[in-house]
Amino acid sequence: MTEQLPLQRRFSSKDFAALRAFLQKHPPATIARTYYDSNGDVHAATPDAMERYLRDMLATLFDLAIGHGSSVLADHLTASIRQHGSGRLTAGSLKLVEEAALLAVTTPAASHGIGMWFRPMGARYLKGRSIATPGDLAGYCNTRGGRGWRSVPRIGPGRARRIVAWLRRHERAIGLRVEPYVDVADPLVAPDSGVITVGGEAGLLAPLERMAICEALDGSRGVNRSAAFPYIDAHNDLAAIRAYLHLYRDQPKTLRVYTRELQRFLLWSVTIRGKALSSLHVDDCEAFKDFLKQPSPSFVGPRAPRTSRRWRPFASDSLSPRSQLYAVRALRAAFTWLVDARYLAGNPWKMVNDPVTIEREAKLRVERALPGQLWSDVRRHVQRRSAAAENQRWRIVHALMLLLGDSGLRREEAANARRETLHPYPAADGTDVWALTVTGKRSRERTVPVSTGTVDAIRAHWRDRGEDFDAPTATGPLLSPLVIPRTKAARLKHDGSQRMPYATDVLNRLIDWLRRQLLVELESLTPATQASLEQLSPHAFRHTFGTQAAANAVPIDVIQKVLGHQSVQTTSIYVQAETQRMMREVSLMFRKRNRAGRQDPDEVSDGEPAWPEQSRSRA
Repeated sequence: MTEQLPLQRRFSSKDFAALRAFLQKHPPATIARTYYDSNGDVHAATPDAMERYLRDMLATLFDLAIGHGSSVLADHLTASIRQHGSGRLTAGSLKLVEEAALLAVTTPAASHGIGMWFRPMGARYLKGRSIATPGDLAGYCNTRGGRGWRSVPRIGPGRARRIVAWLRRHERAIGLRVEPYVDVADPLVAPDSGVITVGGEAGLLAPLERMAICEALDGSRGVNRSAAFPYIDAHNDLAAIRAYLHLYRDQPKTLRVYTRELQRFLLWSVTIRGKALSSLHVDDCEAFKDFLKQPSPSFVGPRAPRTSRRWRPFASDSLSPRSQLYAVRALRAAFTWLVDARYLAGNPWKMVNDPVTIEREAKLRVERALPGQLWSDVRRHVQRRSAAAENQRWRIVHALMLLLGDSGLRREEAANARRETLHPYPAADGTDVWALTVTGKRSRERTVPVSTGTVDAIRAHWRDRGEDFDAPTATGPLLSPLVIPRTKAARLKHDGSQRMPYATDVLNRLIDWLRRQLLVELESLTPATQASLEQLSPHAFRHTFGTQAAANAVPIDVIQKVLGHQSVQTTSIYVQAETQRMMREVSLMFRKRNRAGRQDPDEVSDGEPAWPEQSRSRA
């Protein structure tokens, strides 16, 4: 049985590296600077403290080597101490001492500081990525995979490989497992054509476009296959699903979410249920509904590209009730279509009840809208920052912010808005306003008013692009990148024949950048206004338009048309929000008056009604 060593005899591999440098006559100050953090390691605070620590460590290792090393090594060290008063080590004897001293090496724990096991420079870069402990390091590997190290300075493939190997060597001590897919090479596509066959081997998962199903489970002989003449040329379940999804090829958002739900169900059916999709019964569908509440761990993983081996169908180990409801309804609709297309004989999902959900009272989160004064302050600040010639990004954000907040556009509508559909529209009273035609949800076209201030902001953005907004033949997206990245994907997208708009995700990043700037630069922020800015998003500007229009007595049917709501009931939420704001502000006035009345009762006139507190006291 191995002897349990006292805490002071436990050393890390970094200590041994420092000791080798000390024996090679390197100055203690250099050793402290190279191997330790002067702020975190007390023994490295001064050169004297560093030398004392290393000499004590050397004496401790001598004792261990004499007690636990070979008899030859013990005799050599004992004779050296007698002759010189202290142990003298050669290169060979130092190696033997290190081997004997392995008994003194501590093992890493998940809560250790990262600086205990890494040199200061490496620890500093890791801390810059919020990696403060070995536990954080293991989590970073599992989340980012083998290519995640590209974002950490001074860590290339070689160092990353050694870090992963070190974590795997100490998995038991740290208590966290580094997943098998964490490979420094981390090829995005499998060595073959990229198609993965599921169902024939446990554990293989792939998205729909890379999926193949073994013949026994592909549904070519499914018990629920229709005997009538099929309307689609699909010989198996995978081909039938792709035929259904092809209907939504012109609706990218719908196509994305339907693909997600169907590939989850198909993978579950083949790999967990062990049945073809066209052989499932009602009890199978009920089992999948229960599966959605807590997916199997093998189906859950961090977000990864669909071409990566790390891709998993679920990013969370539980779905919200509303997400479960959406999944069930999407699958029921897909099976209904497959029955109508005469691929399936019947729809088992018709016999499955929807998951129980709580209907939200307000479907729109109008509380994200900016208060009127804050909206004015933001407009003035962004306009002022946009005036400087070098602030091109501010001008982009200015145009985007006004399109969203003055015209009530959705993020996708602003991204796809084009110059060809924006025209002057003289008002009856002589005030100029512009009209912009956009295509919104459900492919419905509508025309929204655009202020002259918004047009001026767009015009400034076009000047930065080197284009004339007012040219008779001006065409193109209202918002577009100024610089095209030198990547293959960017070159393919911006092929030179036409200017492409911003991607919708980029608009999110632009508003997020604006949020961070405003939190730093705006003065006299109250806790309430700071909270409003903290949750700023593209949709928050759309809500701002709705609430400000309601506050300025714009008719509700007009607000509905501008926002593109299908029902006036949805738009009425903005009127309710304005009413709530009115009640809240007036109640604050009542509270102040009531507080003043309690402090000086003589100032309350005889004709003034009693406040609620007074009424309760008499009762």
